[in-house]
Amino acid sequence: MSEQSEQRAPEHGVVVVGAGMAGVQTAVALRDQGYTAPITLIGAEPHQPYDRPPLSKAVLLGTAEHSAFGIDFEALDVGLRLGLSVTGLRPADREVDTPDGPVPYDVLVVATGAEPLTLPGAAGVPGTHLLRTLDDAARLRPVLAQRHDVVVVGAGWIGAEFATAARAAGCTVTVVEAADRPLAGVLPAEVAAPMAGWYAGGGATLLTGARVDRVEPGAVVLSDGRRLPAGAVVVGIGARPATGWLTGSGLALGPDGSVTADAWLRTSAPGVYAVGDCASYPSARYGARLLVHHWDNALQGPRTVAAGIAGAVESGAPEPYDPVPYFWSEQFGRFVQYAGHHADADTLLWRGDPADEEWTVLWLRDGALVALLAVGRPRDLTQGRKVIAAGGAVDPERAADPAVPLKSAVR
Repeated sequence: MSEQSEQRAPEHGVVVVGAGMAGVQTAVALRDQGYTAPITLIGAEPHQPYDRPPLSKAVLLGTAEHSAFGIDFEALDVGLRLGLSVTGLRPADREVDTPDGPVPYDVLVVATGAEPLTLPGAAGVPGTHLLRTLDDAARLRPVLAQRHDVVVVGAGWIGAEFATAARAAGCTVTVVEAADRPLAGVLPAEVAAPMAGWYAGGGATLLTGARVDRVEPGAVVLSDGRRLPAGAVVVGIGARPATGWLTGSGLALGPDGSVTADAWLRTSAPGVYAVGDCASYPSARYGARLLVHHWDNALQGPRTVAAGIAGAVESGAPEPYDPVPYFWSEQFGRFVQYAGHHADADTLLWRGDPADEEWTVLWLRDGALVALLAVGRPRDLTQGRKVIAAGGAVDPERAADPAVPLKSAVR
């Protein structure tokens, strides 16, 4: 049911919990779609709402002081309550709990994002860092400026991006990965294997199959006894939905901790939506429930949420939320882009030689393109994303030829 069909007077309007990309864009989209009732945006950090991708790049390297969104919240008539943690939700009372007292809502949008996983036993050890917030980046900037020996735990996307930045700053960098390759939980072995060579090419040391036994001040000790000097340790071993505050609320959560949203990003509680890194949604395109921890999802989802709040879902507007997932990463001089979801693909095609600087991998299912990873080939990404969205089947021979535009490989 939409908020209009419930016929509730918008006394309190919309309360958005989470002031990252998903929360901010929800407020913007609501005003764009003509919503005139009050909007309150609650953020746990004291800073003006900011974008996160620059934290591992410009902000970290000191080429930018901040990454605040260029949004005039006062002109939008959006109330900001910053530096305020939300500790609980009571759907029956339509209130969220905070240290400053309850905040009532007519409609609630859960946009609390994800929180980084911590390394057991490393919390509180001097010189150990995460990279998720503006304050994290501020603490790490002098570490890079002083060119410390840096140990990065985790060879995922964030680990590779931080290692790239640390090398650019002149640090000695060692990346420790428990799996046998980088991005082991994300990409198949044959696709991730070429990426392992990027580390040495970028001047970083990659240790795979290496587990951390403990972190000490000034060192990381591996389970095989090796001791790595570490003026700083940066942990990048993944993230989980920041939904602990919903415990006991009755809101349906998945086994991964995500808020279980429907195809219009509505939750199991009346008047409560969820969007961004904290929410999973059913994808008809892929026949699976997806949890997407990437910037583009936090940008697109708010439009569906705003349309549901400002309009009537049951009348056919908006369309169910089912985008082609997309993200990008910059690491070791390469621009890496991914679109789609390859879990159920039955065919993998190489488009170019992975030994070269530019190449693409395509995943097909029943002849249709369902995902691609493009390294230094943005045109492949742009065209391939459109083919995926259209559900287009491709000619495998033509699709595997890097000289043939992907759009020309469609059957």
